Amino acid sequence: MLRYISARLGGLVGVLLAVSALTFFLMHAIPGGPFDVLGGDKAVAIPADTKRQLMALYGLDKPVWQQYLIFLRNAVHLNFGYSFSSTGRTVVQIIRDQWPYSIQLGLLTLAFSVLVGLPLGVSGGIRPNSWLDHSGTLVSIFCMVMPSFVFAVLLQFVFAVKLQWVPTGGWDTPKQWILPVLANSLGSILILQRYTKGAVSDVLRANYVRTARAKGLSRRRVLVVHIFKNALTPIVTVAGPMVAHLVVGSFFIESIFRIPGVGFYWVNAITNRDYPMIMASTVVWTALISITYMVTDVAYALIDPRVSLVKEA
Repeated sequence: MLRYISARLGGLVGVLLAVSALTFFLMHAIPGGPFDVLGGDKAVAIPADTKRQLMALYGLDKPVWQQYLIFLRNAVHLNFGYSFSSTGRTVVQIIRDQWPYSIQLGLLTLAFSVLVGLPLGVSGGIRPNSWLDHSGTLVSIFCMVMPSFVFAVLLQFVFAVKLQWVPTGGWDTPKQWILPVLANSLGSILILQRYTKGAVSDVLRANYVRTARAKGLSRRRVLVVHIFKNALTPIVTVAGPMVAHLVVGSFFIESIFRIPGVGFYWVNAITNRDYPMIMASTVVWTALISITYMVTDVAYALIDPRVSLVKEA
């Protein structure tokens, strides 16, 4: 187990180097820069002397390869510098202050997705071709074909603009959480419903379930002990990465509903060419998602004793 974790952590270092290098050089290859205009106003250009001073101040006048080596040296110490667009705030401060909003949105989305997706998947797997199964299929098809950003705008138009039941955006009151959570949960509901239904259907056809029923065990005991427990393994496989994708923030949802999370700031960083914020967000998200996949594999092996993380001699 320790050898497997060490190997995965070593691979994580390689992934971070590859992703950071690709992001860094592509970011600088795009024409234009962060100090071409004043305050994001394309009609007001920064004077050439001022621009040269700013480029020298942030080290952007050096060769790109040298800038990348400086970035790596600072990133090892979790020093990503100051944000270009948020004056006076370091990137670490922005992530520290704004990430709780993204985490709250992700956890609320996860809770709602579990409450909807798991029951639909379980009922569809236990009672195939029933009205519960067909209802779950309709929900999953809707989640599959409806983009989250389109659904978000539709929800805003119907419930915020026309009916005026909830605000159009923000994150200060529980009423402002409803629409973002609904729009953000489409993908999670789809994943949980489909994988849960498939896992339960496979377990129902297993020999040990038929044996348990033949022994006269109660339906409840068969469901809880033999079906749900064994159907949990494939669900954990997708649940871990799904949680990671939720807590890193949703770019579209946070921007549409003006939620001040890291996803919202990342979109602004792309627009304003905020290089430090772009690089820090990319590195943090890559590390978080990679570690989550590793933890998921370990949990998979702990839940299912048939799975081994090391090669047998």
